[in-house]
Order: sequence, then C-alpha cells, then structure tokens
Amino acid sequence: MPKLYIGNKNYSSWSMRPWVLLKQAGIPFEEVRVRFDSFEADSEFKRVMAPVSPTGKVPVLVDDNGLVVWDTLAIAEYVAETWPDKQLWPQDAKARARARSVCAEMHSGFTALRSNCPMNIEADLADTGALIWRDKPGVRADVQRLVDMWSALLQEHGGPMLFGPFSVADAYFAPVCMRLHTYALPVPAPIKAYVDRVRALPGVQTWIAEALGERDFLDFEEPYRLRHTEG
Repeated sequence: MPKLYIGNKNYSSWSMRPWVLLKQAGIPFEEVRVRFDSFEADSEFKRVMAPVSPTGKVPVLVDDNGLVVWDTLAIAEYVAETWPDKQLWPQDAKARARARSVCAEMHSGFTALRSNCPMNIEADLADTGALIWRDKPGVRADVQRLVDMWSALLQEHGGPMLFGPFSVADAYFAPVCMRLHTYALPVPAPIKAYVDRVRALPGVQTWIAEALGERDFLDFEEPYRLRHTEG
C-alpha cells in the first residue's frame, strides 16, 4: 500500500490534491500526516521530511516498490498510470491534453489568489475576502480566469465535474474551491454550484471534516486571524 505524506489538512492545499484524488478514486493508501511546526531547517517537520523527499516538502507519495514521487502533478500522473481502471484523466486525447493543461496552469499560476487567500478550511473570512476583492485586482483577475475556464469546461462536457466524471482536474482545483468558499469571493451561480459539488464529493467531505477536527492554530499560516473560529 502506498504512503502519502501530507501536512495539516486545514492549511495544506498542495497535500489536499493527491489525497482527494486517491480517496475519491477509492485507491487504498496509508496517510502520514506531518504537522507544520515551522519550515526552518531545524524544525520537526523538516527533520521528518528530509529523509523522505529530496525537497523536504509535502506531499510525497512513497510506493511499495520504494519509488518516491514528490510533485503533485507527477503524483497524479503516477497514480493514473498505476490504476488505469480508475480513468483519472479523460479518455479522449484532446480532452486529456486540455485537462493536463489546466492542471499545469494551476500548478504554476494563480499566484495572486494563492498568496492573498491562503487555504484555511476552518476559517470564515468573508469580511476579509470582501476587502481583498476590493483592493486586489490580481485576485479579481485570477478568479475571472477560473470563471472563464470552468464555465467553458462545464458547458463543453456537461458536468457535473469539469470533464464530466471526476478527474485529476477536479482534485487539482479542490483547494481553490475551498478558498472561494472561505473568503466568499463572488462568482456566477453556475460556478458556485460547481464549487458546492466539489465540496460535496465524499473524498472532499472527509478532508474537510478532518481539517475541522485538527484545531491546530498555526500563527505563521494565519495572516488574518488571531485565534480559532469559535463553534
């Protein structure tokens, strides 16, 4: 059984992608959660991860054969090739190329959204999101790109997910759906409906529930809060 090393579920958007992909696809794996204490060289996090991955970061997939895969796109490709029956990429070659393209765009882009709206599943940051929306044109541009991309894919493939059935692309954009929800960023109704469908996926629901159960407030991951959300 492969091992997947991840960080805190409340904060680690990179970890969420392969975890949701494996869970939603019904692929058994062993979760190894490594708490974010800090990312300094002498931190417990780095002490644990340094022997596992050359980057000392999460996520990392370690397969039974000893193979170590430490990039989210590479993990997705490896999982899709190892379990081809799960059909985690679209079967049509053109759709598959487009799915890989949008995942790669997420992998390297949307920097304004990611930096101004870090993933924080536990938090209710609607008021903060309203200020970010007012003051950060880069965030508005990133969200508009998402709206254009998702609208075109949903229309072309008929939903309910971006390429029809669940695929790598939906796992890849799951953390973005968390951000749009946490910060209540304004999107058209069909896009909000897609966000809700992603959040309702059993694998995503399990991640959310476990993120809410962590109750692990990390100051360095919290630019907008001084304490846990009550309740």
